[in-house]
Amino acid sequence: MTHPLEADFREWSKPPTGTEEQRCTNAERVVRNAIRSYPAFATRNIEVFPQGSYRNGTNVRANSDVDICVRCMDVCFSDVPDGYSTPDFGLVDATYTYAEFKEDVGHALKSYLGADAVTRGNKAFDLHENTYRVDADVVPTFEHRRYLVQSGQYSYTSGTELRPDNGGRIINWPHQNYENGTAKNALTNTRFKKLVRVLKRLRDEMVAEGNTAAEPIPSYLIECLVWNAPTQAFVHDEYAENLRAILFHLFANTLTDAECNEWGEINELKYLFRMSQPWTREDVNSFVVAAWNRAGFK
Repeated sequence: MTHPLEADFREWSKPPTGTEEQRCTNAERVVRNAIRSYPAFATRNIEVFPQGSYRNGTNVRANSDVDICVRCMDVCFSDVPDGYSTPDFGLVDATYTYAEFKEDVGHALKSYLGADAVTRGNKAFDLHENTYRVDADVVPTFEHRRYLVQSGQYSYTSGTELRPDNGGRIINWPHQNYENGTAKNALTNTRFKKLVRVLKRLRDEMVAEGNTAAEPIPSYLIECLVWNAPTQAFVHDEYAENLRAILFHLFANTLTDAECNEWGEINELKYLFRMSQPWTREDVNSFVVAAWNRAGFK
């Protein structure tokens, strides 16, 4: 018997429409143009690339915004193994600071788009939506390098790091997120990204209805949770059966810390449930129970 919400799930699984997708692309384009045209960046190695749900192909209809990283490759932050220091890897102190880079990114955006189109935030610049583009978060970062030493030789994994205005550091791995998510999607016959969109839309419905269990669950966490579900959870023809299998797996494995302590983000470079994360296992378990009930599963 077909689940009563199967038609909704299939609709929710669809990516943004062509018009929405074009407005996302337009936002990315104007950021690239702003950075490229800024004179102070003429001699710097600056990368501009989308990240988050837009790049990963897990953004949902009628709720599409764009997260765009502006990464300076001339300077890096780093983490090195115990017993080593940064000079051991040929690193020297830079004269160009992250604070200066963020100021430059802000000037570049405002020079190209006008001051009224851009608002500086704690972590990123908000590029305001108009009829041509969607709302965009423009995130200035330095390259982040995680160094590893084996048999006397070193290597590093490249990511991004930003320093919020109110302090601290945030390290992300956008390219690894994209690569691993793409691999999971292929492994599940393209069902992974569709089921991520379904669960995001279900979460949005729950938030709109005032369900407090859904409120602390961000979009990226949902992607990571679905990614941690086994391939066997994506084998069903009906989307409802796939979602049921995913939620059942998540519930059973978030009852205690022991079952999910080794779970990772999609990038497989950060643990999903450790002290540095803004969410907790308990948050996730409560959300999964509420989502199961909202979906009408028995």
